[in-house]
This record gives sequence, C-alpha cells and structure tokens, in this order.
Amino acid sequence: MEQFKNQPRLPNFATPKNYDLYLKLDLEACTFSGFIDINLCIVEPTKFIVLNACELAVHQVFFANSLNHRFTPADVVLDGDDEILVLVFDEVLGMGEGLLRIEFSGALNGNLKGLYKCTYVDKGARKNMAVTQFEAVLARRCFPCWDEPALKATFKITLDFPSELIALSNMPIKDEKITGNVKTVYFEESPIMSSYLVAVVVGLFDHIEETTADGIKVGVYCPVGKSDGGKFALEVAVKSLDIFTKYFSMPYPLPKLDMVAVPEFSGGAMENYGLIIFRENEMLHNDLLSTAARKQRITIVVAHEVAHQWFGNLVTMEWWTHLWLNEGFATWISYMATDIMFPEWKIWTQFLQETNGGLSLDAQEESHPIEVEIQHAHSVDEIFDAISYKKGSAVIRMLQGYLGDEIFQKSLSLYMKRYAWKNARTEDLWSVLSEVSGIQVNSMMDGWTKQKGYPVISVKSKNSILEFEQSQFFSSGFHGEGQWTVPITLCLGSYDRSTSFLLESKIGNLNVSEFPSSDEKNGNEHGNTSWIKVNVEQSGFYRVKYEDELGAQLRKAIEKDSLSATDKYGILDDTYALCVACQQSLSSLLSLMDVYRKEIDYIVLSKLIDVCYNVLDVLRDAIPDITNALKEFFINLLQFSAKKLGWESVPGESHLNALMRGEAFMALATFDHSKTHEEAMQRFQALLDDRSTLLLSADTKRAAYIAVMRRTSTSRDGFESLLKVYREADAVQEKERVLRTIACTPDPDILAEVLNFLISEEVRDQDIIYGLAGISLEGRDIAWKWLKENWNFIVNKYDSILITHFIRDIITPFCSNEKADEIEEFFVRRVRPSFARNLKQSIEQVRVKARWVESIKQEQQSLRDILKQLAHKGTEISMS
Repeated sequence: MEQFKNQPRLPNFATPKNYDLYLKLDLEACTFSGFIDINLCIVEPTKFIVLNACELAVHQVFFANSLNHRFTPADVVLDGDDEILVLVFDEVLGMGEGLLRIEFSGALNGNLKGLYKCTYVDKGARKNMAVTQFEAVLARRCFPCWDEPALKATFKITLDFPSELIALSNMPIKDEKITGNVKTVYFEESPIMSSYLVAVVVGLFDHIEETTADGIKVGVYCPVGKSDGGKFALEVAVKSLDIFTKYFSMPYPLPKLDMVAVPEFSGGAMENYGLIIFRENEMLHNDLLSTAARKQRITIVVAHEVAHQWFGNLVTMEWWTHLWLNEGFATWISYMATDIMFPEWKIWTQFLQETNGGLSLDAQEESHPIEVEIQHAHSVDEIFDAISYKKGSAVIRMLQGYLGDEIFQKSLSLYMKRYAWKNARTEDLWSVLSEVSGIQVNSMMDGWTKQKGYPVISVKSKNSILEFEQSQFFSSGFHGEGQWTVPITLCLGSYDRSTSFLLESKIGNLNVSEFPSSDEKNGNEHGNTSWIKVNVEQSGFYRVKYEDELGAQLRKAIEKDSLSATDKYGILDDTYALCVACQQSLSSLLSLMDVYRKEIDYIVLSKLIDVCYNVLDVLRDAIPDITNALKEFFINLLQFSAKKLGWESVPGESHLNALMRGEAFMALATFDHSKTHEEAMQRFQALLDDRSTLLLSADTKRAAYIAVMRRTSTSRDGFESLLKVYREADAVQEKERVLRTIACTPDPDILAEVLNFLISEEVRDQDIIYGLAGISLEGRDIAWKWLKENWNFIVNKYDSILITHFIRDIITPFCSNEKADEIEEFFVRRVRPSFARNLKQSIEQVRVKARWVESIKQEQQSLRDILKQLAHKGTEISMS
C-alpha cells in the first residue's frame, strides 16, 4: 500500500476504455448512489488495481476478465489523503481486457465541488438541484475513475431523479422513461474524453435553442421565467462555433452544445464537453440591468468556453503542467472571436489588462513558470491563476505577432488535426509551429514557459546608436539571472518608421541612422530629438525602462497626442511598475500622470484610475498627512472625462463610453469627491422611490452605491437602504452590484457587520468574492481581525478557490513588514497545500509595498512640492 502513497500520478497497471455510469439521485436526502462498469485493459500482470476515489462509500467490487472469470478483491482500501482506491487481489490479474464493477454511494455536498447540491426557488419554495464541477481533480468525488487528463475514455451515463425535473449531460438523451415519480434518462455514449470534462445537471429550467448552419443544436438553459436573459449568450455561442470551426478548419465534434446557468458555481464557467456550466451572472444578460462591462464579460466568457471545445476538450493537455495550453489559448482566442463579433469594442486594446495581470504576478519572487510541476493533486487549483491564463495568453499573442497571423493559424489547424482526441504537451505545439514556420520556435519559447519571470529592457541612446539591455524584472528589487529571447519592436517619431529584431543576448545595439525612412515632413524630427517607443502596441511580454531624455521625449509625444492608446497605456503601466520596484520616483510618476489629464480613451483612463487606487493605498501609510492632497489631485485628473461623460448615457453612444462612465464615477466616489457624492445621493434616493428610475443606469449604480457606503460614518440609513435593495432584488446583476460596493465603508462597526453578512445564509457562497474585493482601505485592520476570529469556520466551510480570495483580498492591502510578520506567524500552523502558494504571494505583495513605502518617505519634500504645483495647475484647468 505504501508504494502508492504521495505519488502525483496513478500507477499504470490498467487503463480505462469505457465507463458505464448509473447514478440515482435523492435530492431531499442530498445523497446519491450507483454503480460504474469500467471496461479496462490490464497492461501488466498485477495484484493491484489503483484508481481515484474521494469521499465515497464503496460497497461491492468485482473484476471479470475477457474469459468471464470473476475476481473479488481481498482488500478494498480508500485512502483519503491521496484520494485513491486500492483494490488488492489474491491472484495475479493477467494482461488483457476486462470489466471492473464498483457499487458506491456518496453525499451531495454543499461546497461546490464534485457532484454537489445547490438551491433554487420554485413558486416560493426553496428546492435542491444537482450540479457537477470536476475540474481539476473532482470527478473522483462522484464516481471511482482514473481521474487524470491523459487517461481518456468514452462515457455512457444513466440517471434516476425526480420526474418533474430535467437532466442534462455531455451528450443528447437517447431514451427516457418514467416510473411513478422517478424519471430514468439514458444519454448517448460520448466520444473519448478526459474525466474532468464529464458533467451532469439535474434541475428545473426554461430553455431556448438554435441550430447552426452545420446542424449543431445549441441550447441555453436558464432559471424558470428568465429565458430572455439567455438570448445574448446563445447568439454569441452560435457565432463562436462558426468562427472556431473556420479558424481551426475542424468542425465542432459533438451533435449538440448546451449552456446552463446554475445558481451556485465556484468558478465563472466550466467547459465540460457539450455542456458548459455557468454561474448565472456570467451567462444571463438584461439590457436594463446589465452593465456594458458585464455584456463584454459574457461575450468573452462564452467565447472562451466554446473555444475549449477544441483547445482542451478535443486536444487535451497531457498533464496539469501543461494547463496553460488550455487556458492561455482559450483566453487569447476568446479575444480574437470577440473582436470579430464586436469590432467597435476595440477589444485587443483591452487585452492589455490580461497582459498586465500576468506581468504583475510574474514580477513576484513567488511566481512560477507557465509549465509548472504538479506534485500533489490539491496544488493544481493554485495554478488556475494569472500565469496560466494571462501570461499564457500574452505569450501566445507575442508569438503570433512574431510569426504572423497566417503561419500561426495554419499551425494551429495542423496541431488540431494531428492531436484530435489525444493529449499534447507544450513541446508538441512548438514542434508543429516550427514545422510550419521554419523557425526553431522551441528554442525561442522555452525561456518564456520553462522559467518564471520576464525581462525589463533598458533603453539608452548614444550618437544614433540605441543600446538595449535585458535583466529580469522583480517588484521586490531582487536581481534575477533570467534571460530570454525577446522579440523587440520599436518605432521612431512615427508609426510609419518601425522595425523589429530578436534580442538573443543580454545586450543589443541598433543604429538609428539605418532606420527605414518615412515621409519627408517628419524629416527634421528624427535623430536625438524624436521620440522612440519600444514594444509597439505593448505586443511583447516585457517592460521597458527609458533613460531620462528618452522618457521626456515620450512625455511630449503623449502631450501632442502622437501615440496610440495602447502605447500611452504601456508607458504609464511600465512607469508605475518601475516605481513600485523603487527604480523610479513617485514624484516622476505623478508628473507623468498629470500629462493624462485630458485622456478620453477607455483603456488609458482605466489604467490611470488603477494607478490612482494603488498609489493611494501606499501613500496612506508612507505620508498620511498628504493623503487628502493626493485625493484632490486624482479628482482633478478625472474631472475632464467625468464632465464630458456625465451621469446619464447618450442615445447611440459607444460601448467604450459606457465602460468609461462607470469607472470614472466609481473612482470619484471612492476618492470622496463631495459633488459626486451629493449627485449620487440624490440619484440613489430617486432609486429608492422608484426602482425603475432612469436617473441611475446599470453603469452608474455602483458609483452611487459607493458614495452611499462612503458616507455611512455619519448615518447608517444608507447602509440599511442598500441592504434593502439587495434583499428585494430578484436579478443576480443587482445583487452582485450591491455586494461589490457594500464593504467600501470607512466605518469599522458597519464593516464588521458587512463581513458577517457576507458569510451568512443571505449570501450564496460563490458571491462572497464580490464583497471581499470591495473592502475599504480604512477597513483593512478590522477585516484582518475578523478573518483571524473566523478562520476555523472559513477554512472548514469553503473550498480552496474561495479561501484564496479571503487570503488575497484581506492580506494584500497591508503595506508594512510588521504586518507581513504577523500574518506569517498566524499562518505558520494553519497553511494547507491548496492555498500555500497564494499565501506566500500575498505576503510578498505586502513586503514589496513596505519597501516602496520606505522609498516614498525619502522623497517626502519633493512630493509635497509637486502636489502643490499640480493642484495649482488643476485649478487653472478647471477655471479655463
């Protein structure tokens, strides 16, 4: 038995070919029972069969070989730590095919994993339904199986459940019968697939459907009475199927694709083959209640999950080390599909927010490579993170830019054909790309996927020679040894004058005088006086640090509006990151931010607001007495765009303006801008008088709710009113909006009440994350005290993904080494493998900010001077 313990993977004595699964659901008692017949192949003589099972009771087991000789195990051992079921036989099982029958039972748990229960309301009564979530290693909680992605098999599923409900699974229904009040449904056998993609939902739904030009039935299942909310997701899914079928030159391989919105779900959505499961607010769209941001999010999420039907389901990663092949690609291609469907959204400019999420995490010493070794099943959850999704997708975008769209598409199409119904590793993709492009892709890309981190490229100019030097970038100021093959792109004074090259060593030079020339009118600007922008359109996964003169020229180029939105975003983002790493002063960051005062491009304004929030976070600790002056400066920065946008939407305005309005007014409310607060309170009162008032749109409600909660120090009335809005709301969109804002109160007593409310029966487990993300800066000590007091309850009740939100959102707002020490001390005996990495990353963020706080204290006088100067400038601008 010991030989099978603490192993990352199962021994390969036997491999499954087909599962025939029968499940009987008792939704009142919240239990299930059934049996599984597994056709398998014994690949070497053995006395053991070892597969996965967790929290199941195993009743009867036998194995029958191809000659129909039955073998009953002498011992059946369920190991809870390793989640394995070991069947020990007295006789040696010979090589060849056979059938393994296991009878089992289990409980429908309430913690959103495996086969679980969630509740819905039917005619005023609360009832149970059953849902599955098997990724990454949770199929074993529903039935014994070889729960590894490479051990693909076919699945035939039969379900017994209450006759008034409907059942969905990966495949269409082949037959059904009703006996008394029990319905039995037989599903068609699936093609070969991994266990984590098996899915079952049993509940009550309304549904709508469409058939694609290729004859694929696409169904959308919504809560009863809300089928209109599924129309937009259905439209996106149908279009996405068409886009991906053409892009991969490979038809969607199943006869149907269903999408279902369930009341409780731990992630946003899950790409189960032929049955995509969503949490309700990630699929349901309502023109009046959904924000522009939510409509965009639904589009990207639906496209992401549909893309997985090819990238992940048809071709599956061989092991979780290659998870990024699934998630990085689905993220990247979901933006491509969204851009085809909604070109006016300029979604590729917003892709920079994905890139930025990867850059932020990957600048930490506690980051990990894209390809990460998985030693324990429970540590898989931790790599569903910004590295796998965001860095993964950004590195793909960089490679696509380098190889060109046509070669890239041709390669992916060949990759799909070659590995369809199989499993692949990262090197398999590189080898197809190399074959099609004639370039040794693996030697260029291994550095990006096998080592953590990325470079900062320092750029200097001397007598027409540009000098580039790469070094590993760390927010902590730590010096790393990493080196990469970097696709450098740059332009000089104009987007017409651009070039690119591969930086394959630590240092490289480029002679600017040999630059391709553009039209003559720019002629006098070239040479040392012209701006140079490296990493054009932010297409590369690296940061750029310019020497002072080059930085000053770029600042002028921003003032003259000579740069694209993505490049303006990149300059601000890189400067901010260098500032956090104490490589540039906060004074220089603030004077750069001032240049963006009249910014009206969504992606740039959004980055500016992000930087404002983050700077405020550390300045409160570093120099508390200038916090108000800093807020005033930020308010001045945003006044231009806020005035231009106004509170109310304009008929026919762009999607990007609606996004911008929401963010600008939320920021002004957070910075306690009195006029914004007064206007927000009046509009909020109008909403309380009439829930369908036009004075607050879906896009501005959150700003009003923030203003309400920021003023709770003077009166509880606003808090009580907002709770009432939550309790009376039927729409998930409205409930989410209230939860996202209700914790932003500066009042310690009300915050303590809010935190208790978040873990009460009134808030679904899956929705707690919205409240945690909105905790005010003033409330961080209260939140930390509350987390310590409630830790045992939290760690025992919630799943590991939710626990990482409690840790990250409550710990990372701190900015001192003393607090980091205290947090470390608290968790010394409380850490678990499922959140160990996340905890280390959160503590590192606190220490990075502590270092930055000390650096800011050193420039105290210059910061006071610059804020005075900028405040004066702001007054002049608002008067003109």
